[in-house]
Amino acid sequence: MKAVKTTNAPEAIGPYQQGMIVGDLFFTSGQIALRPDGSLNDGDVETQTTQVLTNLKGVIEAAGATVDKVVKTTVFIKNMDEFAKVNAVYGDFFGDHKPARSCVEVARLPKDVLVEIEAIVSLA
Repeated sequence: MKAVKTTNAPEAIGPYQQGMIVGDLFFTSGQIALRPDGSLNDGDVETQTTQVLTNLKGVIEAAGATVDKVVKTTVFIKNMDEFAKVNAVYGDFFGDHKPARSCVEVARLPKDVLVEIEAIVSLA
């Protein structure tokens, strides 16, 4: 196993890594709407989703991959009524690439953000 760390995404806010490489797979930690400097991007759900995906991209690139190698994501959303807004930003971000995905509504997320996304990425 190999830990991945980058300054192109916020540092972990707890006892965990930004991501871990195991064999030909890279597992990201959940990314929230913190800027790489650690400040909260507390905009609306679209703004937060854009920040989350930007962070995710930074971590994925630090592992030597690109977003078109994402195999699966898990999206945690505070309010399922905002699913369409999150989905629009998510769809624009991934373009023609359509990784497998789960999306669940949760009661609360770290820093009271509106969305968190994690990914599994192929390094092969």
